[in-house]
Amino acid sequence: MNDAFVARAQETLAKDTSVVPEFWQNKYKTEASVNWDKFYNRHTTNFFKDRHWTDREFEELRPGHTFSEQNPVLLEIGCGVGNFIWPVLERNPNLKVFACDFSPRAVGFVKAHEAYSEDRCHAFVCDITKDRLSDTIPPHSVDIVSAIFVFSALPPEKQAQAVKNITEILKPGGRVLFRDYAMYDLAQLRFKPGHKLEDNLYVRQDGTLSYYFTVERLRELFVQHGGMVEQENGYTVKRLVNVKKNIDSERIFAQAKFQAPIDSSAIDEAMAGTRLLDTSDAAQSDGMAMRTD
Repeated sequence: MNDAFVARAQETLAKDTSVVPEFWQNKYKTEASVNWDKFYNRHTTNFFKDRHWTDREFEELRPGHTFSEQNPVLLEIGCGVGNFIWPVLERNPNLKVFACDFSPRAVGFVKAHEAYSEDRCHAFVCDITKDRLSDTIPPHSVDIVSAIFVFSALPPEKQAQAVKNITEILKPGGRVLFRDYAMYDLAQLRFKPGHKLEDNLYVRQDGTLSYYFTVERLRELFVQHGGMVEQENGYTVKRLVNVKKNIDSERIFAQAKFQAPIDSSAIDEAMAGTRLLDTSDAAQSDGMAMRTD
């Protein structure tokens, strides 16, 4: 992203001064899982493509990596219908995968897939902002957590709670692999007035949320609140060209890796002020799919 691009993007965003009324903001945030369930009811398994690119971006997912030599355990949060799961299981025959999503319909599609086997993959419904992962997964037993285009679906005020949840099942030295939409992404710039809930948070026509990250926000979540070590944290820019639709622009993603410290007390200290709500307390594609509706 050069200075001229950033200036144009800032100018575009500055024009959108209206925000969704508070009642609707609360409704969209409260019904996030419901709206994604409706999304999968409409599109079933046909919207997103399988993510065959993930091992190019994250070496931890390649056969022969250090993690792969130890029969690793991976948790995919926001698994959708399994577009990440099937390619990574095929590449890594020794991998055990847990996969969760807050859409029961999406989890149902995962379990109905011909490649699904409980011997290698356990899919379950979980809202990571309030349902404890450790109720299903043994504490501190996961080597890798993949968080790919999932945190953007969460209200910003609940994102730290989701990080807290992850730290409870991540091994000391385990890693979070993160990729999601970044500020100034084409999808953000194409939102019309009437879709903005707050800075960098928008609602699509179908009621699903989309948050656009900065590297500073990721550092705040995973380092400051999560007590993790930042290994990588930056922006990935992909050029999008569609001659038929007269599109020639840039998709911008935030991509990062964070590692849990070997001394787990560092996580406990960082998360001391972050409370993970119990259920009783609270009433992806290759990433190139454009969802501004």
